[in-house]
Amino acid sequence: MPLVAIILGSKSDLDVMEECSNTLERLGISHETHVISAHRTPDSVRQFALDAPSRGFEVIIAAAGMAAHLPGIVAAWSALPVIGVPIGKSGMGGLDSLLAIAQMPPGVPVACMAVNGARNAALYAAAVLALKHEPVRDALANYREEQAGT
Repeated sequence: MPLVAIILGSKSDLDVMEECSNTLERLGISHETHVISAHRTPDSVRQFALDAPSRGFEVIIAAAGMAAHLPGIVAAWSALPVIGVPIGKSGMGGLDSLLAIAQMPPGVPVACMAVNGARNAALYAAAVLALKHEPVRDALANYREEQAGT
């Protein structure tokens, strides 16, 4: 059963978020990727967020560019941890999506990664999961040792 849901506002974000998926795979964390838009298919986003816990998801990573409403909409409908990844494909280089994600209203928490911060989103999700899942904790520790060159 997948622990992490990666949701994208558009298929055009797949290339950026591939690094997220690859990092989760490297850590042995099961996940699924879905394309659902906060603007084009808002009812689908709502239903996905409501159903996520019963489907076994424990963390949701939501990536979107420009207005980047997707992470906030998901956080409004789910009590699961939501990690927002601003996509930098706009004329503003992602600053617009970064600000949209970082400025959630009180009571709608979203962890905000850097623009195109797909790998960090996966690592943050791993850190959340490591609190409960020992294999994830071990994999994350090994990853960090490799990163440090030890």
